Amino acid sequence: MVESRRFVLIAAFAIQGFALDWKDFALRSRMPVRAVSTALVLFSVPFIPETAAAQKKSAVTRPKANPTAPNKTKPVDELTRLRHEFIQATKDYKGSLEKLLVINEKNVRKAEDRLTQSKELFAAGLISKNDFEGSERAVAEAKAKVTEVNQRIASADTQIADTLLEAEAETKLAKTKPIPKGGFVKTASFIRYNGGTAWALSDAWKVQRFFLDVFKKPLPIAVFGQGAIHDRWRLDHHNAMDVSLHPDGPEGQALLRFLRSNGIPFLAFRESIPGTATGPHIHIGRPSHRY
Repeated sequence: MVESRRFVLIAAFAIQGFALDWKDFALRSRMPVRAVSTALVLFSVPFIPETAAAQKKSAVTRPKANPTAPNKTKPVDELTRLRHEFIQATKDYKGSLEKLLVINEKNVRKAEDRLTQSKELFAAGLISKNDFEGSERAVAEAKAKVTEVNQRIASADTQIADTLLEAEAETKLAKTKPIPKGGFVKTASFIRYNGGTAWALSDAWKVQRFFLDVFKKPLPIAVFGQGAIHDRWRLDHHNAMDVSLHPDGPEGQALLRFLRSNGIPFLAFRESIPGTATGPHIHIGRPSHRY
């Protein structure tokens, strides 16, 4: 009975992993070494298959690399990269202009307050006419700065949208058959007319005169000739101008008819840039090409 208790105790020590010298323990417990060895073997063997099974299970659940699996990440082409880059740059630029606009508008209010005071002082004979007129000029200058910033904000939107569309059109047109002189192509995204007249920017006044006579307002020219964005994209826009008119609108349609009747080439864009409110415009001149 005593030896049985000692046998169980030895087995418990073996299961728990105690690093005891079993020979020394056998001598202290006065138990035969053979009994201790038998206990260690009996209680350790059943755990070997469990360990092997766990290792096998771990090996089964471990994910294996599939060298033939397709890579879902597609390389970004240069046009797409530049498109994202310029859209973000335009947003950042507009953000800085909007901050400047807030400052300029505050300056207008301050100048108007000073002008009100100057009127009272001038009426009371406390300041000279020159001082009063100086306050008036200050208000006019402050308002002019506000107008300038607003124009720059609008121009930033228009130029980036126009340039992006023209860059994409240049890529698409390069894959199509050349359009003969006098040829006309109309798609869902653009309208192309390859007029035979030798167009130059020096003839822009003819288009401006037509629009002014018909609609009694200036032609809304967004880009005249080569701009900084065109240089960045390496697009030749030296002999072309962009007009901020939707080609499907009444004014745009009238302009397109005038251009065709005079043999002036144009490329009219009917779509917008995703994420912006601008894009549709009329490019007067030969299509821009990369250099």
